[in-house]
Amino acid sequence: MLSLPRLAGLGLLAVLWLSPLPGYAGGSMVLHMVLHLGVTAVVPALLAPRLPGPVGPLTLVLAAAAEMAVVWGWHLPGTHLWARLSETGFVLEQGSFLAAGCLLWAVVRGAGAFGGAVVLLATTMHMTLLGALIGLSPRDLYGGICAGHLGLTALEEQQVAGALMAGAGGALYLAAALHRLARALHLTEERA
Repeated sequence: MLSLPRLAGLGLLAVLWLSPLPGYAGGSMVLHMVLHLGVTAVVPALLAPRLPGPVGPLTLVLAAAAEMAVVWGWHLPGTHLWARLSETGFVLEQGSFLAAGCLLWAVVRGAGAFGGAVVLLATTMHMTLLGALIGLSPRDLYGGICAGHLGLTALEEQQVAGALMAGAGGALYLAAALHRLARALHLTEERA
């Protein structure tokens, strides 16, 4: 039987992938970012299992690096446009976002409170930095293909999308990191 969080994760994934959102995300950087954050961060947080056995420092570093590489790689102008213009690119982008997010959250869950908090803080930093770079860029990085559905110019869409990534994406990971850090400090305090 599926737990309530996993059912919610599957339901949200169905809404994200089976609604009109993917079609609109192809022509809107803002809607792309909503889809991206849902598939990379929210759904995996609900779906990812706890890994059996302890998770060591090397596994934490590798999972965090893999998630960062996937997110940054799909936001390079060439790969981003490929995912917007090609069904194959879109499917690969979405699948890798989901896989990288599930890997990250599964490792975080298996790492203990402090190790998981460190990985989530690192994820907060890279997500916020990438969002700031996208949002504060003085020029349109992705072309007119990433604007139109919301009545904004491509640069305006990019600025709003960058703010969403830095603000909402960063805040989500930061809140989870602080929750885990509070647990780690509470456990340490109880032992003292």
